[in-house]
Amino acid sequence: MNTRQLALISLLTAFCVGLQLTPRPPNVEFTSLTSFTIGVAFGVWAGAFVGGMTMFVNGFFSPWGHAGLNIPFQVAGMLFAGVLGHIYRMFAPNKYSSTRFCLEAGVLGAFIALVYDLITNVGVGVQFILAGVDPALALFSAIAYGSFFSLVHIVSNGAVFGFLWLPFAKALNNFKVGELNWSKKGHSYS
Repeated sequence: MNTRQLALISLLTAFCVGLQLTPRPPNVEFTSLTSFTIGVAFGVWAGAFVGGMTMFVNGFFSPWGHAGLNIPFQVAGMLFAGVLGHIYRMFAPNKYSSTRFCLEAGVLGAFIALVYDLITNVGVGVQFILAGVDPALALFSAIAYGSFFSLVHIVSNGAVFGFLWLPFAKALNNFKVGELNWSKKGHSYS
């Protein structure tokens, strides 16, 4: 990794932390988009770092309060976004139509939100279990309690990815850093 790439990853991590710490509607976020994109552009370790570090800092300083025992689950959930970005890069088709690309990105964003919410809801369930609640009831209660927030997260993440991933990818492509320079690999958008 060269200095320019490291600077960009550091800047985007700081940007994600800033966005996470800014008061906003619950479960509307841009960290998964950034982690996923960094995973595509720079690989699994960079994407996982951006997501994991952002959620680690957010767990302590979030405007919604300290995440407590759920911090490792939040970190793991956002690590998934960076890892999925790298996996997506390996299987991405060579040519995209803008419409197909936006729909595919929206589905990926919704999927990332779903997996993230399942992981973090299990974390809440573990906290219930540690408080003495029956494990089955604890997990069911955590998922039921979080279902509305999960729905908001899934829909908003699908929209964020669907509308913003293509412009974000093109903007990063203009920096000509990482593997996101699609023209080197024969990838193109029409």
